[in-house]
Amino acid sequence: MSYRLGVDVGGTFTDLLLIDEGKGATYTAKVPSTPEDSSIGVLAGIDKVCTTAGIDPQLISHVMHGTTVATNAVLTGNGARVGLAVTRGYRQILQIARSLVPGGLGGWVIYNKSDPMAALVDTIEVNERMSAQGEVVESLDEAKLRTDLRTLGGSGIEALTVSLINAYANGAHERRVQEIATEEIPHIPVSISFEVIPEMQEYERTITTVANSYVRPVVELYLRNLHGELGKRMKDVSLHVLRSDGGLASVEAAEAYPVNMLMSGPAGGVSGALWIARQAGYENLLTFDMGGTSTDVALAQNGAAQTRRETTVGDVTVRASSVDVRTVGAGGGSIAHVPALTGALRVGPQSAGAVPGPAAYGKGGTEPTVTDANLVLGYFPQVTRLGGDMKMDRESAEAAVQKIADAMGLPLKKTAAGIIDIVNENMFGALRLVSVEQGHDPRDFSLIAFGGAGPMHGNALGRLMNSWPVIIPPGPGVLCAYGDATTRLRDEASRTYIRRFEDTRSAEVAAILEELADTAAQTLDAEDVPRGDQTTEFEIDVRYNGQGLTLTVGVTLDEFRESGLDGVAAEFDRTHEQLFTFNLEVSKELVNLRAIVQGKATIVAAETIGQGHE
Repeated sequence: MSYRLGVDVGGTFTDLLLIDEGKGATYTAKVPSTPEDSSIGVLAGIDKVCTTAGIDPQLISHVMHGTTVATNAVLTGNGARVGLAVTRGYRQILQIARSLVPGGLGGWVIYNKSDPMAALVDTIEVNERMSAQGEVVESLDEAKLRTDLRTLGGSGIEALTVSLINAYANGAHERRVQEIATEEIPHIPVSISFEVIPEMQEYERTITTVANSYVRPVVELYLRNLHGELGKRMKDVSLHVLRSDGGLASVEAAEAYPVNMLMSGPAGGVSGALWIARQAGYENLLTFDMGGTSTDVALAQNGAAQTRRETTVGDVTVRASSVDVRTVGAGGGSIAHVPALTGALRVGPQSAGAVPGPAAYGKGGTEPTVTDANLVLGYFPQVTRLGGDMKMDRESAEAAVQKIADAMGLPLKKTAAGIIDIVNENMFGALRLVSVEQGHDPRDFSLIAFGGAGPMHGNALGRLMNSWPVIIPPGPGVLCAYGDATTRLRDEASRTYIRRFEDTRSAEVAAILEELADTAAQTLDAEDVPRGDQTTEFEIDVRYNGQGLTLTVGVTLDEFRESGLDGVAAEFDRTHEQLFTFNLEVSKELVNLRAIVQGKATIVAAETIGQGHE
């Protein structure tokens, strides 16, 4: 008998789901998160869920962990002090960035740019140069480099990033800088762009590698402590961490490339939703994760979540694959208010949070929230106890909503209904972002509602979207942990390959794809996943000749061998027309090639209930 444990660490609660791999029985636990050291909450949760299941932790063979450690380091600015080594002449690459100012013309007046994650004073210039074809234009000046690295190491940096111009085409100089840094400042972890993201566009490559260095010491410390504590409780336990794209990574990969974990939390919810929907026989779905402060939505087609090549946390955007999750500031704790300027009812984005929380919690909250409106309308059963422990305070909820009713001159229940309608419209807009605005018809998708507040609003959103059926999973409040426990190992390898279609042979591209697949597969080989249990998919970034942005085309090797670049071009045209309603009669260009290798899907028996009768 063995058990599989999914652990999801959120900002307020840590959720755990324990699965009996033989019977499919599940046990859940929810404990307060411990921001000062997330492992404390994780270990407390393990004790609680094992007590609930009546088992010895020694029986747990696999722990799958979704974590916000990297995310929080970026959001709070508590990452490492990062040193940066760049090619001579590119010292201000992070300061210049893409020269984009958000917010239109007014943005130039109000925009307050954050400090870069690697300060200018901690940036050194390296005398070297590679051409865009990967040829050495200027040899590496090792003597000057050693002097600069010793100075940088003595300044107090905690991590080093190496990002040299055109290193995506030839990483020899970056590797040599890494070797020298290991000799001169051996106590400093080094991240090189050629390993983190060997793709063109120097700013994106640099900021991604700097972000990797920024969170690396924090993530390394956390995972090593957690792994050590798990080892004291469990025998031969296997620990894996959820990636932003919904796959699993080994502890070693997570420590070396933590930039791939920045959206680990939301990815767990989508992975769990996919697993639950698959058991019910649905593969095309909209995921709707409504918590206390915000709502995350995503789209999945043919059993796979839509992903994108960028991950954004706060005001930092890096080039790392992530599930395409959109967030809106609407949740169960969103506060309803009537601005004096307009006199119109608004809901959110301000939230009552966990403390004091909605008035219905009876913890001293007085502001009217979505949860209070639901209680006033009778959408909670009379005997409801949140989490099985907290009794709902109807009188306090009515008193809170009455303040809005008085301000608008409306009856109590009509006001409560208005609050619900507005928050539903806010979430409806987010669902349209991932469906209609991406060229998808929501009538072709089911909707799965989860999170602490999701099931309460699921049917209303299903009606607004014309998406049917609405699926409510068992244990909707811990579905992120379910996703952690049921997803599979994943890794990818990429290469920039800029060629016009008419100047490229399909056989040459196929050979590179196979080489990339073998590189990515080696990560799973190290995890003892047989090649026969590995599946490989490919992505090709394509653009019209002369354009700067690309669209990603997915393809299998068999499909590519059969239809070649003609098939890729046809799929690019279809995707471009779906997104933009038109195509151009101009030549197309390959930009990046990418291989994605995944392990065998986790097979866990699902508990079933008897067929209902009318």
